[in-house]
Amino acid sequence: MEGQRERPPASRAKKPAVKRTTTDHNGTVGAPSHAGNCGPQRGARSRRAKRDGDPTEKPRTRARPGQASMPITDQRSSATGAAGVAEQPASPELQPPAHPEAPEVARGPSRRRGARSVGQLGAPRASRKDLKGTPEGKLKNVLKKLKLKRKEISKAADVVNEVVKHLLTSMKNRESEFKEVQPLNTGSYYERVKISAPNEFDVMFKLAVPRTQLQEYGDTGAFYLVAFKRIPRGNPLSHFLEGDILSASKMLSKFREIIKEEVKEIKDRDVCVEEEKPGSPAVTLLIRNPEEISVDIILALESKSSWPISTKEGLPIKNWLGTKMRTSLRREPFYLVPKNAKVGDSFQGKTWRLSFSHTEKYILKNHGIEKTCCEVGGAKCCRKDCLKLMKYLLEQLKKEYQELEAFCSYHVKTAILHMWTKYPQYSQWDPKDLSSCFDNFLTFFVECLKTEKLMHYFIPKFNLFSQELIDQKSKEFLIRKIEYERNNGFPIFDKF
Repeated sequence: MEGQRERPPASRAKKPAVKRTTTDHNGTVGAPSHAGNCGPQRGARSRRAKRDGDPTEKPRTRARPGQASMPITDQRSSATGAAGVAEQPASPELQPPAHPEAPEVARGPSRRRGARSVGQLGAPRASRKDLKGTPEGKLKNVLKKLKLKRKEISKAADVVNEVVKHLLTSMKNRESEFKEVQPLNTGSYYERVKISAPNEFDVMFKLAVPRTQLQEYGDTGAFYLVAFKRIPRGNPLSHFLEGDILSASKMLSKFREIIKEEVKEIKDRDVCVEEEKPGSPAVTLLIRNPEEISVDIILALESKSSWPISTKEGLPIKNWLGTKMRTSLRREPFYLVPKNAKVGDSFQGKTWRLSFSHTEKYILKNHGIEKTCCEVGGAKCCRKDCLKLMKYLLEQLKKEYQELEAFCSYHVKTAILHMWTKYPQYSQWDPKDLSSCFDNFLTFFVECLKTEKLMHYFIPKFNLFSQELIDQKSKEFLIRKIEYERNNGFPIFDKF
């Protein structure tokens, strides 16, 4: 394995141990290693710098032989080059992904410890006291507090599974247009990037549809009008046709009506359906457990046709996860959710929006260029840690400032996917460089805000930061808040 070296034979002569203080390349005390991690290498200054004690020496990010390193924070990333990396051949051993569907809520990660590879030297542990005052230490402390507790995960998962199972069973047993729906778990909980508490879940109720014909609506490539190439006799969805077009709003309205009826039959749980939000594709349930758990039930049409032409240049993972993986993922079904296109101050009720949340879930779970990245016994990276920190930063800022209402965690997830594409190597996401990696991500995100360009990861011509979606004033406000936090050591992280 790259980065491993044999342990030197123990010296037979007994010499008194010399205590040494280990510092990383930023001059701060090295972070502690964890079971299952490949031990991080100790950073070292040049001998001349060490003798002279030059306080102005800039930190350098080390790269392994043959690998490019992520630029340090004074080398600003460009938002327009998010996917611009040199192409590398895909691994011939790369296997097509299994179908990402999971019928039930997972009950939390396994607690087994990963075994350290034979012959690999571990980095010396620094004391918590030494780490506490460093940027690295503060970020790791935040991540520790954000980590979900296993007992809470299991408790919430059992409740959600119970409610979802009741709804699915009821729909199968009643004569309706949604008799054949199947579950598809998506969202941050199933991607293992949920933070703070297991109180929000997204569950798709997918419905396979016969051969469809899509007509792009607008110029974003994200919204479509759906028609059937051939309508078989007795097709229950014909009730929702307006002319030849399948109305998303009509179908969602009936879906909501059935969900509300079935929720009333749940007697052993305190469950209610929240009021409909304009433009939202979800039917939101509120479960009091006694803590509140929000569950978004999202109707999704499953299409097994080729992905729409607007996605042809999307999913730029060839140089990161490989060409074979990209081809395999694009052979999976795509989904259409009843998210209406906005027209001025109203919504076009017939339109559906493309959804690739199932593919995003797969990528987040299999995010490393090395197959064993973050697996038990494999090397750990800080990719998902940076995502969690940025999600939490935006979440906390939104609690304090109404001006940030237009921003959401999907913007953060899209930005991090572009970052992972731009910097695919493990060495560029080494856990011991968490602070600099997070700062690089902030630099990239701020640059996207300044240029007003954050392109959809699967639909390259769909700009999530366009003026039509988010006004410039809101973007400038978020830029100022992010810069204030990073320049002052993230005081908002102390507000737990």
